[in-house]
Amino acid sequence: MTQDEIWIAKCNEVKAFIETNQRNPSKHDAEERGLYWNWLHHNKKRLNAGLFKPERVALFSELLKVSELYRHKNQYE
Repeated sequence: MTQDEIWIAKCNEVKAFIETNQRNPSKHDAEERGLYWNWLHHNKKRLNAGLFKPERVALFSELLKVSELYRHKNQYE
């Protein structure tokens, strides 16, 4: 597999996790942090820094939209 294929597979895996569990990965759960949260956090930083490959931007933007749907809400708002 090429790096692009691995990245796309991981993106789809994270998206499936979010849609299945109806929440974003937790940074406090060791398994979720290692599998999904670190990948998502790292790629958000790369996107904001402008280091993203152009062909990945559309796919990652779609993932961020799904992630935003299940964003944690403060119970006191």
